[in-house]
Amino acid sequence: MADVIINGLIEGGKATSGPPFGPALGPLGVNIAGIINEINEKTKAFEGIKIPVKVSVNPSTKKFTVEVGSPPTSALILKEIGIPNGAKSKDEIAGNITIEQVKKVAQAKEGKLYGNSTADRVKQVLGTCKSMNITCEGKPATEIIDAIGKGEIKV
Repeated sequence: MADVIINGLIEGGKATSGPPFGPALGPLGVNIAGIINEINEKTKAFEGIKIPVKVSVNPSTKKFTVEVGSPPTSALILKEIGIPNGAKSKDEIAGNITIEQVKKVAQAKEGKLYGNSTADRVKQVLGTCKSMNITCEGKPATEIIDAIGKGEIKV
């Protein structure tokens, strides 16, 4: 029998036996609490951020796997600087992020961002900062991207 796959979007570390997983897992006769605990363990680092989770269950053997997706770069940036959302207009500066915080976001997204180096991934995160009107080290994100490209800032 083919595996049953259940996808859901949950807040990191806060999965429950309610929807989306509980009602879908119940008829399969699996250890729902065990699956929920594993989801929460794997997602606790993303507390406060909704992330995609995929649970595959083999109905015959009752074995399961939990795969955690990657939250959006913008959600990680907002969490890092502690604001609820980006700028509402192009003239508003939503917040400021340090280069260390940008590196942290780039590391969290390492497998999902393009680029062969940390500098390339940091520049991608800064590109997201630019679109959200978030400055880096008090300067527009484009200035920091240029400085990294010229080797003036080492990452």
